[in-house]
Amino acid sequence: MINQPYTSLIKTTGKASRFIFTCILCIITLKGLAQDKTKNIGNKLRKGSTNNSFNIVKGAQVGIKMNAGGKTVQLLKLSFDVDNLAKDTIAFKVNVYTTGDKGPLDNLVKDEIKGTVIRNNQVTGEVINQLISVDLAPYDVRVKGKILVSVEFLNTNPNASLGFSCGLLNGGTWYKRSPEQEWKKMPVVGADFNVLVKKLK
Repeated sequence: MINQPYTSLIKTTGKASRFIFTCILCIITLKGLAQDKTKNIGNKLRKGSTNNSFNIVKGAQVGIKMNAGGKTVQLLKLSFDVDNLAKDTIAFKVNVYTTGDKGPLDNLVKDEIKGTVIRNNQVTGEVINQLISVDLAPYDVRVKGKILVSVEFLNTNPNASLGFSCGLLNGGTWYKRSPEQEWKKMPVVGADFNVLVKKLK
């Protein structure tokens, strides 16, 4: 016959085990829910064999269309790979537009979101391929549906250009070679711009 204290110990141990198991299950579930709240939109990041170069002209822009989905999301981070073909650091800002059939419409960014591409190796002249990431979260840019995300050069750098990593047949690249020029689309080759977004309730 099992004595009473031993039986109570077994019951207590069993309850503790169930409690620990439940806590672990809750943690795993919460992590899964947190991961489910973010997603990536745009093109796949890669150091592509295809490379599109654009001259550094103040007010010129390069971007792609993305589908943010039918529900509102907040933009968290823009990422893209680029080769700096200039000898200087290149400053840019990020724009986010609503879109129509003919291209960008209204800019949804209220404050300037700035970024930089560092200069190439000044000793060897080697071009540096860089993964550029811009934190968008502090600016609380909220979107849904189709948008166009672009980078706009803040200064003119004569005889200099940036080479954006691109993919084939992935939606094309939209660009303006100067502030005065109308938006145009390069239909076959799309810059590999990628945006991390957070789903909102």
